[in-house]
Amino acid sequence: MRTYMAKPNDVERKWYVIDAEGKTLGRLATEVATLLRGKHKPVYTPHVDTGDHVVIVNCAKVVLTGKKLDQKMRRHHTGHPGGLKEMTYRDFMSKSPEQAVYLAIKGMLPKNRLGRQMLKKLRVYAGSEHQHQAQKPEVYEA
Repeated sequence: MRTYMAKPNDVERKWYVIDAEGKTLGRLATEVATLLRGKHKPVYTPHVDTGDHVVIVNCAKVVLTGKKLDQKMRRHHTGHPGGLKEMTYRDFMSKSPEQAVYLAIKGMLPKNRLGRQMLKKLRVYAGSEHQHQAQKPEVYEA
């Protein structure tokens, strides 16, 4: 018996819409990363992008448990000396909730060309409206 290897042209991609209201950030991110990678499909192949497109709505209403809103820090460096920028997740979520969800999912994908290709299939919106009705996305319930 031979091992099945999916070809990039043979992959059937679906569109899913996920309502993030009231969901925990990390648990939502792992579920979405699984969908983007295609690990929920029987034809999953590690070196081929077999994942689906994911649209996340209401990400402004995502939940962080415990004291993470005040204690967890969002850090990035500008590249210049002394250029470390820090902000709490309370400020980060109020400023750009789409970016917070996007970065949580990005951290759970491979750090290579394939991971960047998978990340292009993700769309994140703070509100309940999205512009992908033409693709007829299915509502995904975890």
